Amino acid sequence: MSKEKNPIVKRILLKISGESFKGSKDSGIDPQSINYMAQEIKELVELGIEIGIVVGGGNIWRGAEAEKDGMDRATADYLGMLATIINGIALQDSLEKKYDIDTRTQSALTVQQIAEPYIRRKSIRHLEKKRVVVFAAGTGNPHMTTDTAASLRAIEIEAEILLMAKFGVDGVYSEDPKKNKNASKYDTITYQEALTKKLKIMDSTALALCMDNNLPIIVFDLFTKGNLKNIIIGNKKGTLLSNNNLMK
Repeated sequence: MSKEKNPIVKRILLKISGESFKGSKDSGIDPQSINYMAQEIKELVELGIEIGIVVGGGNIWRGAEAEKDGMDRATADYLGMLATIINGIALQDSLEKKYDIDTRTQSALTVQQIAEPYIRRKSIRHLEKKRVVVFAAGTGNPHMTTDTAASLRAIEIEAEILLMAKFGVDGVYSEDPKKNKNASKYDTITYQEALTKKLKIMDSTALALCMDNNLPIIVFDLFTKGNLKNIIIGNKKGTLLSNNNLMK
Protein backbone atom coordinates (compact mmCIF):
# COMPACT_ATOMS: atom_id res chain seq x y z
CA MET A 1 0.00 0.00 0.00
CA SER A 2 1.35 3.44 -0.95
CA LYS A 3 2.16 5.82 1.86
CA GLU A 4 -0.39 8.61 2.45
CA LYS A 5 0.79 12.05 1.37
CA ASN A 6 1.06 14.73 4.03
CA PRO A 7 -1.44 17.61 3.97
CA ILE A 8 -0.13 20.75 2.28
CA VAL A 9 -2.08 23.06 4.63
CA LYS A 10 -3.14 22.98 8.26
CA ARG A 11 -6.20 25.25 8.37
CA ILE A 12 -8.81 25.81 5.64
CA LEU A 13 -12.05 27.64 5.01
CA LEU A 14 -14.52 25.59 2.99
CA LYS A 15 -17.39 27.47 1.31
CA ILE A 16 -20.37 25.22 0.52
CA SER A 17 -23.08 26.65 -1.72
CA GLY A 18 -26.76 26.29 -0.97
CA GLU A 19 -27.06 24.35 -4.23
CA SER A 20 -24.99 21.59 -2.65
CA PHE A 21 -27.55 21.12 0.12
CA LYS A 22 -30.46 20.50 -2.23
CA GLY A 23 -28.62 17.90 -4.32
CA SER A 24 -30.86 16.68 -7.11
CA LYS A 25 -33.97 18.24 -5.55
CA ASP A 26 -35.49 21.45 -6.88
CA SER A 27 -35.14 23.11 -3.48
CA GLY A 28 -34.85 22.35 0.23
CA ILE A 29 -32.44 19.91 1.86
CA ASP A 30 -31.43 16.50 0.56
CA PRO A 31 -30.25 14.32 3.50
CA GLN A 32 -28.14 12.18 1.17
CA SER A 33 -26.24 15.24 -0.07
CA ILE A 34 -25.59 16.43 3.47
CA ASN A 35 -24.36 13.01 4.56
CA TYR A 36 -22.09 12.83 1.52
CA MET A 37 -20.57 16.23 2.34
CA ALA A 38 -20.10 15.22 5.97
CA GLN A 39 -18.27 12.08 4.87
CA GLU A 40 -15.91 14.10 2.65
CA ILE A 41 -15.24 16.50 5.53
CA LYS A 42 -14.60 13.55 7.85
CA GLU A 43 -11.64 12.51 5.68
CA LEU A 44 -10.00 15.88 6.33
CA VAL A 45 -10.71 15.65 10.06
CA GLU A 46 -8.87 12.31 10.07
CA LEU A 47 -5.86 14.09 8.49
CA GLY A 48 -5.83 16.58 11.36
CA ILE A 49 -6.96 19.56 9.24
CA GLU A 50 -8.54 22.51 11.07
CA ILE A 51 -11.78 23.22 9.20
CA GLY A 52 -13.99 26.28 9.08
CA ILE A 53 -17.08 26.13 6.86
CA VAL A 54 -19.27 28.90 5.49
CA VAL A 55 -22.64 27.73 4.13
CA GLY A 56 -24.91 29.35 1.58
CA GLY A 57 -28.71 29.34 1.71
CA GLY A 58 -29.85 29.47 -1.92
CA ASN A 59 -31.52 26.07 -1.68
CA ILE A 60 -34.07 27.60 0.69
CA TRP A 61 -34.18 31.33 -0.07
CA ARG A 62 -32.70 33.73 -2.64
CA GLY A 63 -32.79 37.34 -1.51
CA ALA A 64 -32.06 38.77 -4.96
CA GLU A 65 -35.11 37.03 -6.43
CA ALA A 66 -37.32 38.20 -3.57
CA GLU A 67 -36.13 41.78 -4.13
CA LYS A 68 -37.17 41.56 -7.80
CA ASP A 69 -40.64 40.56 -6.58
CA GLY A 70 -40.84 43.76 -4.55
CA MET A 71 -39.47 42.80 -1.13
CA ASP A 72 -37.21 45.21 0.72
CA ARG A 73 -33.61 44.18 -0.03
CA ALA A 74 -32.42 44.20 3.58
CA THR A 75 -35.42 42.10 4.67
CA ALA A 76 -34.79 39.64 1.82
CA ASP A 77 -31.13 39.33 2.81
CA TYR A 78 -31.95 38.71 6.47
CA LEU A 79 -34.26 35.87 5.44
CA GLY A 80 -31.38 34.46 3.42
CA MET A 81 -29.21 34.57 6.54
CA LEU A 82 -31.82 32.52 8.38
CA ALA A 83 -31.70 29.97 5.54
CA THR A 84 -27.95 29.55 6.04
CA ILE A 85 -28.53 28.87 9.74
CA ILE A 86 -30.89 26.01 8.81
CA ASN A 87 -28.24 24.56 6.49
CA GLY A 88 -25.49 25.00 9.06
CA ILE A 89 -27.39 23.21 11.81
CA ALA A 90 -28.30 20.38 9.41
CA LEU A 91 -24.65 19.92 8.47
CA GLN A 92 -23.60 20.01 12.12
CA ASP A 93 -26.13 17.31 12.95
CA SER A 94 -24.82 15.04 10.19
CA LEU A 95 -21.18 15.54 11.22
CA GLU A 96 -21.96 14.75 14.84
CA LYS A 97 -24.61 12.03 14.57
CA LYS A 98 -23.23 10.15 11.56
CA TYR A 99 -19.49 10.55 12.10
CA ASP A 100 -19.02 11.64 15.73
CA ILE A 101 -17.17 14.81 14.70
CA ASP A 102 -17.16 17.54 17.34
CA THR A 103 -18.77 20.54 15.61
CA ARG A 104 -19.78 24.07 16.54
CA THR A 105 -22.09 26.37 14.59
CA GLN A 106 -21.44 30.08 15.03
CA SER A 107 -23.98 32.59 13.74
CA ALA A 108 -23.52 36.24 12.81
CA LEU A 109 -27.15 36.70 13.93
CA THR A 110 -28.13 36.06 17.54
CA VAL A 111 -29.88 32.68 17.82
CA GLN A 112 -28.33 31.40 21.03
CA GLN A 113 -30.79 28.54 21.46
CA ILE A 114 -29.27 26.74 18.46
CA ALA A 115 -25.92 28.38 17.66
CA GLU A 116 -23.10 30.28 19.32
CA PRO A 117 -22.64 33.95 18.46
CA TYR A 118 -19.69 34.50 16.12
CA ILE A 119 -16.63 35.43 18.18
CA ARG A 120 -13.35 35.28 16.29
CA ARG A 121 -11.12 34.26 19.20
CA LYS A 122 -13.57 31.55 20.24
CA SER A 123 -13.79 30.14 16.72
CA ILE A 124 -9.99 29.95 16.52
CA ARG A 125 -9.90 28.16 19.87
CA HIS A 126 -12.43 25.61 18.57
CA LEU A 127 -10.24 25.04 15.50
CA GLU A 128 -7.15 24.56 17.65
CA LYS A 129 -9.10 21.86 19.53
CA LYS A 130 -9.82 20.20 16.15
CA ARG A 131 -13.51 21.03 16.22
CA VAL A 132 -15.18 21.77 12.90
CA VAL A 133 -16.66 25.28 12.97
CA VAL A 134 -19.66 26.11 10.75
CA PHE A 135 -20.15 29.83 10.15
CA ALA A 136 -23.78 30.74 9.44
CA ALA A 137 -25.78 33.92 8.71
CA GLY A 138 -23.14 35.32 6.37
CA THR A 139 -21.50 38.46 7.73
CA GLY A 140 -24.70 39.41 9.57
CA ASN A 141 -25.16 42.38 7.22
CA PRO A 142 -27.54 42.82 4.28
CA HIS A 143 -26.10 43.51 0.83
CA MET A 144 -23.24 41.11 1.57
CA THR A 145 -23.10 37.65 -0.03
CA THR A 146 -22.01 34.42 1.61
CA ASP A 147 -19.01 34.51 -0.77
CA THR A 148 -17.94 37.72 0.94
CA ALA A 149 -18.56 36.04 4.30
CA ALA A 150 -16.35 33.14 3.24
CA SER A 151 -13.50 35.47 2.26
CA LEU A 152 -13.85 37.49 5.46
CA ARG A 153 -14.02 34.48 7.79
CA ALA A 154 -11.07 32.83 6.02
CA ILE A 155 -8.96 35.92 6.63
CA GLU A 156 -10.18 36.31 10.22
CA ILE A 157 -9.38 32.73 11.23
CA GLU A 158 -6.06 32.88 9.33
CA ALA A 159 -6.95 30.04 6.97
CA GLU A 160 -4.21 29.15 4.51
CA ILE A 161 -6.62 28.61 1.63
CA LEU A 162 -10.25 29.18 0.67
CA LEU A 163 -11.91 26.20 -0.98
CA MET A 164 -14.97 27.14 -3.04
CA ALA A 165 -16.98 23.92 -3.28
CA LYS A 166 -19.38 23.76 -6.22
CA PHE A 167 -22.19 21.42 -7.21
CA GLY A 168 -21.52 19.99 -10.68
CA VAL A 169 -18.90 22.61 -11.64
CA ASP A 170 -15.27 21.47 -11.65
CA GLY A 171 -13.49 24.81 -11.91
CA VAL A 172 -13.45 28.25 -13.50
CA TYR A 173 -14.36 28.56 -17.18
CA SER A 174 -14.09 31.34 -19.76
CA GLU A 175 -17.87 31.10 -20.18
CA ASP A 176 -20.71 29.10 -18.68
CA PRO A 177 -19.89 25.51 -19.80
CA LYS A 178 -23.57 24.59 -19.55
CA LYS A 179 -24.37 27.20 -22.20
CA ASN A 180 -21.22 26.94 -24.31
CA LYS A 181 -19.61 23.52 -24.69
CA ASN A 182 -16.50 25.17 -26.16
CA ALA A 183 -15.79 27.15 -23.00
CA SER A 184 -12.21 26.80 -21.78
CA LYS A 185 -11.35 25.72 -18.27
CA TYR A 186 -8.59 27.54 -16.41
CA ASP A 187 -6.12 25.47 -14.39
CA THR A 188 -4.76 28.64 -12.81
CA ILE A 189 -5.74 32.29 -13.04
CA THR A 190 -4.88 35.46 -11.14
CA TYR A 191 -7.43 37.45 -9.17
CA GLN A 192 -6.86 40.44 -11.44
CA GLU A 193 -7.52 38.39 -14.57
CA ALA A 194 -10.72 37.04 -13.04
CA LEU A 195 -11.89 40.57 -12.19
CA THR A 196 -10.93 41.98 -15.58
CA LYS A 197 -12.65 39.17 -17.48
CA LYS A 198 -15.68 39.42 -15.16
CA LEU A 199 -15.70 35.67 -14.59
CA LYS A 200 -18.57 34.57 -12.37
CA ILE A 201 -16.55 32.90 -9.62
CA MET A 202 -17.67 34.95 -6.65
CA ASP A 203 -18.70 38.55 -6.19
CA SER A 204 -16.06 41.22 -6.75
CA THR A 205 -15.96 42.27 -3.08
CA ALA A 206 -15.11 38.71 -2.01
CA LEU A 207 -12.50 38.35 -4.73
CA ALA A 208 -10.89 41.69 -3.89
CA LEU A 209 -10.64 40.68 -0.21
CA CYS A 210 -8.73 37.53 -1.17
CA MET A 211 -6.50 39.46 -3.57
CA ASP A 212 -5.63 42.14 -1.01
CA ASN A 213 -4.83 39.51 1.63
CA ASN A 214 -3.01 37.09 -0.72
CA LEU A 215 -5.41 34.27 0.13
CA PRO A 216 -5.38 31.53 -2.55
CA ILE A 217 -8.70 30.11 -3.73
CA ILE A 218 -9.45 26.75 -5.28
CA VAL A 219 -12.75 26.31 -7.12
CA PHE A 220 -13.69 22.64 -7.44
CA ASP A 221 -16.53 20.12 -7.67
CA LEU A 222 -17.28 18.82 -4.18
CA PHE A 223 -19.47 16.07 -5.59
CA THR A 224 -16.64 14.26 -7.35
CA LYS A 225 -15.74 11.82 -4.60
CA GLY A 226 -12.30 12.33 -3.10
CA ASN A 227 -11.72 15.79 -4.63
CA LEU A 228 -11.62 17.55 -1.27
CA LYS A 229 -9.03 15.23 0.21
CA ASN A 230 -6.98 15.19 -2.98
CA ILE A 231 -6.67 18.98 -2.90
CA ILE A 232 -5.50 18.89 0.71
CA ILE A 233 -2.76 16.32 -0.01
CA GLY A 234 -1.53 18.24 -3.04
CA ASN A 235 -3.21 16.48 -5.96
CA LYS A 236 -4.31 19.30 -8.25
CA LYS A 237 -8.06 19.60 -8.77
CA GLY A 238 -10.25 22.43 -10.02
CA THR A 239 -8.93 25.94 -10.65
CA LEU A 240 -6.42 27.83 -8.51
CA LEU A 241 -6.79 31.59 -8.12
CA SER A 242 -3.93 33.58 -6.61
CA ASN A 243 -1.87 36.71 -7.13
CA ASN A 244 0.77 34.86 -9.14
CA ASN A 245 -0.81 31.52 -10.09
CA LEU A 246 1.33 29.76 -7.50
CA MET A 247 0.19 28.19 -4.23
CA LYS A 248 1.85 29.84 -1.26
